[in-house]
Amino acid sequence: MHQKKNKIIKPISPILIFLSILLVWELFVIALNIPEYILPSPSLIIIEIFTNLTDLIYHTSITMFEAVVGFLIANILALVFSVIFIHSKTVENSLYPYIIGLRVSPVIAIAPLLVLWFGTGLLSKIICSAILCFFPTLVNLTKGLRAVDKQLLDLFKSFSSNRIKTLWKLRLPNSLPYLFSAFKITIGLAIAGAIIGEFVGSNKGIGYIIQVSSYYIETTKVFAALFVIGFAGAVLFYLVSYIEKKTIFWQGD
Repeated sequence: MHQKKNKIIKPISPILIFLSILLVWELFVIALNIPEYILPSPSLIIIEIFTNLTDLIYHTSITMFEAVVGFLIANILALVFSVIFIHSKTVENSLYPYIIGLRVSPVIAIAPLLVLWFGTGLLSKIICSAILCFFPTLVNLTKGLRAVDKQLLDLFKSFSSNRIKTLWKLRLPNSLPYLFSAFKITIGLAIAGAIIGEFVGSNKGIGYIIQVSSYYIETTKVFAALFVIGFAGAVLFYLVSYIEKKTIFWQGD
């Protein structure tokens, strides 16, 4: 009975909090008579969303495509580098300073170069998204692949298991909790990277909508775009969480 009650409360509580925030926001704007161009009320934002829903969905789908492709590319590359690093400390020590250098460089400073080299199309946004995603997955996955019980490694060696078999049957399953922790971080970073790329040079995508709307002081449209991309990002996050729950079923809730 208690578990059933928790299952009901779990999805409802975030919705109630969100609705409470919107209500307080609405009353705050009305009470202080704040102009729409400074802070629009939630009711105006909702009207804006439904008025331009087709347009917002189109631009959101472009940003989400860039983010998802960048996310996948970054994580595949992180997997390849992690496997190399756990088998060669020399390669890791040689490449890590450059990877850290790329990580600490602000993406907003790199984005103009990406647009210059790869154009204003999807590719520069995908690369921008992948750059933001790569490092967290690399660090977490490398740690997960290494965090294997030494006795289990010795057991695999005693059965003459080669590196590929040990990686596939021992190291990768062991690293899954680390990997999904990284996924939950990088899925948001992927969207942020795509939007940053769109800010620098694009004629479509949520970043483009936000930039143009800000220029013309269409604050309601900016908030509408933020609401829609925020919702899309939340859906992706919960999708990753659902896949994690089904993949690492032995962890429980």
